[in-house]
Amino acid sequence: MAGTSGGRPSIYPTLLYADAKAAIRQLTEAFGFMELSVYEGEDGSVMHAELVQGNGAVMVGSKGRGGVFDTAMKGAGPVGVYVVVDDVDAHHQRAVEHGAEIVMPPTDQDYGSRDYMARDTEGNIWSFGTYAPEIQG
Repeated sequence: MAGTSGGRPSIYPTLLYADAKAAIRQLTEAFGFMELSVYEGEDGSVMHAELVQGNGAVMVGSKGRGGVFDTAMKGAGPVGVYVVVDDVDAHHQRAVEHGAEIVMPPTDQDYGSRDYMARDTEGNIWSFGTYAPEIQG
């Protein structure tokens, strides 16, 4: 489930957290992401982190560290991120075991996917499911 399958994703959702270290813990422990890199500032804030799941990745950082992106994101609301996983039920069980707030249990969708939704420590919605459309180039 966690890890990389090679290559470079062309889209990286980027989320800032008041407590980025807690977010990274939840994303790795409950949701099965793997830390690729974590860079901390002198004050211990997360300047930049990259977490991977399958062949996708997400970037995470601490709110309030300054800079153009931090300023642009000030006051931004929660986001929703969809992550493809092979075994939705096992992934859901892992999230439950680590105390994640489940918004929707594993559910079969009319379009053939099976997915569930969870809320992270700061209100973002993470959907995990089997739907993986082929992207034609």
